[in-house]
Amino acid sequence: MVFGGGAVAYKTLGLHMPSLGGGSEGGGDFAGEGSGVAKIVVRRGDTGSDIGATLEQAGVVKSGRTFARAFAAEHDAAGLQPGTYTLRKQMSSASALSLMLDPKSHVGDGVTVPEGLWAQEVYARLSKGTGVPLADYAKVDPKQLGLPAAAGGQVEGYLFPSTYEFPDKATATDQLRTMVTEFKRRTASLNIPAGQEQRVMTIASVVQAESKLGEDGPKVARVIENRLRPNPATNGRLQMDSTVHYMLRKRGTVTTTDKQRQSTSPYNTYVHPGLPPAPVDSPGLEAIQAALQPTPGNWLYFVTVNLSTGETRFAATLPEHNKNVAVFQAWCKANPGKC
Repeated sequence: MVFGGGAVAYKTLGLHMPSLGGGSEGGGDFAGEGSGVAKIVVRRGDTGSDIGATLEQAGVVKSGRTFARAFAAEHDAAGLQPGTYTLRKQMSSASALSLMLDPKSHVGDGVTVPEGLWAQEVYARLSKGTGVPLADYAKVDPKQLGLPAAAGGQVEGYLFPSTYEFPDKATATDQLRTMVTEFKRRTASLNIPAGQEQRVMTIASVVQAESKLGEDGPKVARVIENRLRPNPATNGRLQMDSTVHYMLRKRGTVTTTDKQRQSTSPYNTYVHPGLPPAPVDSPGLEAIQAALQPTPGNWLYFVTVNLSTGETRFAATLPEHNKNVAVFQAWCKANPGKC
């Protein structure tokens, strides 16, 4: 993958995206600088082949495959940013790439929705970025969004984090439908088992909330799977603070209080065994992949012992975990107000 931020073009929703090879099988190229105007959107995570496919669809280049070769040969292409670009029709691949690398062609950055936000936080970002009244998002009928059947009409977890370019008149329904469609597009190649989307996305949302990902993401996913199995040490309870934070809709701390952990809410995984009833945030692709492919291991516990570096330690037994917790508590004592 090339980019750290991204966008999705509302006008291209529902169109078939070519495979990673992209472009017409015959290859070829237009000659010259082209003419007219064509606007295309570079999405988060797009490769040169993905961009080539988008350009070919828009009539900018003759072959997405030819563009992908030009992209791979251009060192500066790695710095191409997501967003909307103003190009021309029927350009040579070299000319199209050159114009995209000209900052003047980059006309928008869109609305960025980072990983791990709750739906209400997503709504606030969309409203601020587009001017659509915040109240409109809560009124959207989930049946109009194309949610997977396993979601049960709940949008939480399926508003895919990315950077989006919306038309000026896009409604709250249009915007949320775009995000759900992007979720489907980005997860299509992961082969999530039919009917298992809710389970996978719920686990992924906890992984997103509880880790800084990297190699820790799949390990946290393994802890979740291990704790869901019959085990006298856990009685099937996840005991994850992130689900309590979601229940309270409270940010700012990584820990919870005894009183908060006594709640009877179905999202209180200290009390209720099994997964919470639905995702607790909008996980990114890395967290979803971790949920699908947990690292092999027998861990039942983990704790981030340094909130500045994200150092996380995993344990298979409670005594071992208690030693790690002591390290975390020492860090909290040395860094008051951060836990």
